Formats: sequence, C-alpha cells, structure tokens
Amino acid sequence: MNSFNRLFRPFTGKFSIYCTFLLSMVALPLFSQQVPATRLHETIDDAYKQVSREDMGRSPGYRFDTTTYFTRQVNVDANGDNITGDAANEPSIAVDPTNPNRIVIGWRQFDHVYSNFRQAGYGYSDDGGETWTFPGVIDPGVFRSDPVLDFDKNGNFYYNSLTVDNDNNMWCDVYRINDGGFEWDEGTYAQGGDKQWMRIDRTDGLGSDNIYADWNQSYSICNTGSFTRSTDGGDSYEDCIPVNGDPYWGTLAVGPDGELYEVGASNGYYDGVLVDKSNNAKLQGSNIQWDMTTWVPLDGQLSGWTNINPSGLLGQAWIDVDKSDGPGRGYVYVMATVERISFYDPGDVMFSRSTDGGLTWDDPVRINDDLSFTNTQWMGTMSVAPDGRIDVVWLDTRKAPSGHPDNSALYYSFSVDHGETWSPNKRISELFNPHLGYPNQNKMGDYFDMVSDENGAHLAWANTLNGEEDVCYTHITPSVVLGIDEKNQVNKAFNLRNYPNPFNSKTSLSYFLPETKPVALNLYDSYGKLVKKLVNQVQQKGSKKIDIEVSSLPAGIYYARLQVENSVETSKLVVIK
Repeated sequence: MNSFNRLFRPFTGKFSIYCTFLLSMVALPLFSQQVPATRLHETIDDAYKQVSREDMGRSPGYRFDTTTYFTRQVNVDANGDNITGDAANEPSIAVDPTNPNRIVIGWRQFDHVYSNFRQAGYGYSDDGGETWTFPGVIDPGVFRSDPVLDFDKNGNFYYNSLTVDNDNNMWCDVYRINDGGFEWDEGTYAQGGDKQWMRIDRTDGLGSDNIYADWNQSYSICNTGSFTRSTDGGDSYEDCIPVNGDPYWGTLAVGPDGELYEVGASNGYYDGVLVDKSNNAKLQGSNIQWDMTTWVPLDGQLSGWTNINPSGLLGQAWIDVDKSDGPGRGYVYVMATVERISFYDPGDVMFSRSTDGGLTWDDPVRINDDLSFTNTQWMGTMSVAPDGRIDVVWLDTRKAPSGHPDNSALYYSFSVDHGETWSPNKRISELFNPHLGYPNQNKMGDYFDMVSDENGAHLAWANTLNGEEDVCYTHITPSVVLGIDEKNQVNKAFNLRNYPNPFNSKTSLSYFLPETKPVALNLYDSYGKLVKKLVNQVQQKGSKKIDIEVSSLPAGIYYARLQVENSVETSKLVVIK
C-alpha cells in the first residue's frame, strides 16, 4: 500500500456515504481533516541545538492537592520549579508493582519551544509521585519520539523509543532498568516504527516476562510486518511479522492466561476498531498465529488533525483485560475517544466489552455524561486494576468559557461492575488552553498513559496549566461514596492529620476542636465502605489524638472521616505491608 493510500485509509469505503450525510447537514464541520503525509509521522524537521537548562528561566512547578487526587509537575528542576521555555508531551508511565512508590515517566522532550527536535526525556519518583527528579534525556542529541514505558512483575522498567535517521528510516530501541534504580542501560534494537506500543506479560504463565510491540507498518524500517516479540526479557527481539488487518493508532494487552490482544483502526472501516488475538504468542519459539480478528463497533472513528489538536490525534484506542479472580476474569475492554457516526459529535468517550475473550462485543456505551453535541472529549485513556476496577480519564471542553471553545479540563470515571455502570464524571483539574506552548509543532502529543492498582490510578498526562506544555503525574483514588465537598477538603478547619503515613500497623490521628461538640470519626476503605468506628461521642474542646491499630487490614488506601455537626474533614491513610 503506498503512502497516499495509507494516509487516507480511515476515510475510504463507507466514509463516502457518511460524507453525503454530513454535507446535507448545514453548518456541521467535516471531521478528520486530510493533511499532507509528512504530518502523519515523525520526521526530523529542526536540527539539534544544545540548550543549557541552567540558563533558562524558572517559575513555580505545578501542584494541586485534594483528599481524592493530587497532581505534580514532573519535568521540573532540582528545586521542583518549572523550567520555562521548554516543552514536554506524549508521556508514558511505569509503576513498580513490588514498590508503588517507585515510578518512572517518559516523554517527548523539546529543549526549547522554538524547535521541534525531540529527545527521550524522563523523570522519576521514589515517594509515590509526591516529588520528581528530571535528570534529562536518555540519549542526548539524538532524535527520539513516541515514548512507551512498561514494567514486568519484578519491577524492572522498559522504555521503548522511536528514532529516525536522515533518510527517514524509523526503528525503535528499548532501554531497561533491571537493578531497582533509575539509570537506563544502553538500549537494544527492537525493530519497530512510528506510533509503536509495547506491553509486557506480567502473569506467572508460559509467557511470563515476554515483551510484545507493534507499530504503524507504513513508517518502519521493517517491511515484513508490524509486530515483534522478545522472549528473553528484552535481550533480543524477533523478526517482524504481520498482524491481521494491520491495526494502527492502538495498544496491546495481555490476558490472565497470557493471551495477547491488539487493537487499532484499520483500513476500510470508519465506525470502530479492530481487535486481534493470539493464544500462542506466549510460547517461546512459536510461529505466532492470530487466532481471531473481530470488529468492535464504537459508533465513531479514531481521528485527528481537528482544531483541538491540529497536528495530532483525538486519542488512540485502548484495550485491557480483567485479570482479577472475580466474576469478570478474562473480560476484554476497549475504549477510545472518537468522532461519532450516528450523529455528529466532535468527540465522545466510547466503551465496549467482550465477555467471551473477544469473540463478540457488547453495544458501545458513552462514558462522558454531558448532553452536548458540541463539546469535545479527547485524549481518552483506560487501564484496569488487578482487582478488576476500570479507570478512564479524558480531556473535556464542557466547561470551556465563551470565546475559548477548546479550553479543556481532565475528567475521570470508574466502574467496579465490569463496565455495566460508571461513576459520575468527576473533574479533576483546572481548565487550560491546550494551544499554548507548542514546540514548533501544533499538537499536545497523541496520547496519555495510566497504570491502575488496587489503591488507585497513576496517570501521566500533558497540559498547559503553567502556560506551556508540561508533563504531570496525577494519582486518583476512586471514591465517590464519601461525597465530601472539595471546599471542605481544602479548608482544614480541624486540621485532621495522621502520622506516620504510610504505615504498616499503627498510626495516630490528631485534630483540634475549637469548642465542645458531638464528634463522629470513622475509617472507610477507598470505596466508601465503613471499616471501623473510632469516635462517636461528645468531646471537649482542645487537641485530640486517637491511636489506631490496623494490622488486620490489607494494604491499600483508607480514609478517616471526621464529622463535627455539619462540618466534615477527611484524611487519606496509606496502609503498606
């Protein structure tokens, strides 16, 4: 397939019928603008020019706190300050499952907004995302893009990085951290190409520690396919092979028995995504077979180059699998922010699931709960926790002020019943203008990335909350049951706190009563279930301290909820084992 056909492959076939429909609707914009092929893939447009970070300006690093989520800027200096004049976007995240305080985020690093020459930036945290260190880039002076991070079950980190030479040959190298630290190795050639993704098998089965990667075959050094595998922990990568339907702009997932799924857009279709499945990719030495290829209707298509992200995607397709021991084990989920088909909407968060291993799919449902046909939901991201909870985030223009229709905020929703129902959409950021701080390239990247565990969601995302493109980490605790007003969370009238935190078995809660009042102090889990009643009586004014012992509780996030008449305050407790 030549590059012209490859560029316009989402817009062929049935698309002509849809165009006729749209053209009959006065004043409705056509979607998915057609653009030159050179804007579709990564190229070296600007030469590398060394920039001294020490000589650049500074401003306060972005941070925001509530009791259910907190946000920290990642690309900061040693003092936690923002480095003005640079840019960072398209982040990906890895979280050590053996020590969730250890986190790494990679991104496209632009040393100055005047140049779109990009490198493999990264930052790390060893305190659960509270503070971040930005050492610089992995391969200084070398063009690198499309960062994709993942981790194995032992907490080793992997960084898949696309590079391009002056002849526009594209391939990927995968860097590793295998010693529990934060220093990357020299990297390993891993085939690859533009818009690649990577996933590692974290099961204890036959495919344990296998690494899988795919990419857009149109832009790759490999002309025999768009998929590779490593069965030796990343020491080497196999020759490229094709994938049925050649899906692109999507991701990978591994099921509880090591089955491999791949999702993406595919040629000739416009109303959903393609899913491929392999049951033998986990077997070392196997000739990988794609046992099943199914079409997942989403009442919309993956797209890009719209006003909100002019040179980028509306978001990519996400696939994940329930690996819990509950009734949803093996359920497969697909989510994407798409332009709608049955009626025009510039972007909705659409979700579908399969309860039979990808063979059949439920009708798609919309997760965003706004009723407008003009708001744009974009950059949707999904992950599934080991206990089966599904987390979804996206950017949303529903609160954009008049005259600034693209201003966006981050929203979140989760499901604990396998996607049957979803929590009310929760806004978890301030509004920002996504068009600020473009690094000589008119987009804010093509994706965000998220890792979910039993305690919450670890999100790596880009925004312009500081007036320029930056990368942030947000930790989200999925709790809507307590329903505490955010204003009360910020206004610490009783100064409820606990120490130590995190803790293993014992901690102390302290607070101050300005006058004698009835007090109710209770401990809840992250879903709002009452765990223990701590105080339920009238207490005299003054400082109070309550020692609690929780050695019988499993590790996780808990909340102490203090209620004094109509005033409520909460404090997050982290139990570790």
